[in-house]
Amino acid sequence: MAGPPQGPAHPQTQSSLTLEVGIPIALKTVLRVAVLALAFGGASGLSAMAEPVAKTAKAPEVAPALPLSEDAAEIVAWIIATGDNRDLPFAIVDKVAAQVVVFDAKGRRKATSPALLGSAMGDYSAEGVADRELKDIPAEDRTTPAGRFVVGYGPAAGGETVLWVDYATAISIHALPKGAPKAEKRKTRLSSKTVDDNRITHGCINVSSTFYSKTIKPIFKKAGGVFYVLPDTISVREAFPAYDAEQQLASIGATSVNSPGR
Repeated sequence: MAGPPQGPAHPQTQSSLTLEVGIPIALKTVLRVAVLALAFGGASGLSAMAEPVAKTAKAPEVAPALPLSEDAAEIVAWIIATGDNRDLPFAIVDKVAAQVVVFDAKGRRKATSPALLGSAMGDYSAEGVADRELKDIPAEDRTTPAGRFVVGYGPAAGGETVLWVDYATAISIHALPKGAPKAEKRKTRLSSKTVDDNRITHGCINVSSTFYSKTIKPIFKKAGGVFYVLPDTISVREAFPAYDAEQQLASIGATSVNSPGR
């Protein structure tokens, strides 16, 4: 198979660290709130954060604007503050919450959808998994890897075109496959109110056809984007080395500000 037009996506691409190291923690908290307010809709963002549950979306496949998990909110604030998305649209794939949250290039939240994910817990892809037929992938290797991925559209088996998240390990995001075994009940799992049944795929990220055609395709088709897949077994800082580096610098800066000179 040929890869996406822009080549294989690689996780954990380095980003420039633009936050000032010596900013006091209290000020950083204020900045984080302001950044998240932008993500939730500019001037109306603060009220959206205070009352995070929005009106139910018209399409039943698309989830209402549920509040982000603590880890997701931290990563979104970091992305916007540092420009880690490189002026590209981006998405947060929260495996624990089993949802995909899409943002435009400026960090404004555009849509949220439930998602089906790899049936196995784990944040790394097994070696050689992309070279196997789906039926030959062991149950323990059916993971959705965590990390930062530059995504792009490219050809897939059967003459289809999909949005590759990590071409090297054959991980993509696509609509519910029509050829999936009926016994898997993917559509039912996707629409259920619990996240306990959302682990069913061989590693790919499945969303509804409505969300894929009306959100994913229009936003990421032209220039691709960046996907941040949150971990379910390792720490967020392990999954995103650039975020970890910024946190370490921030800790050093806070210490230097709070400690008296000697």
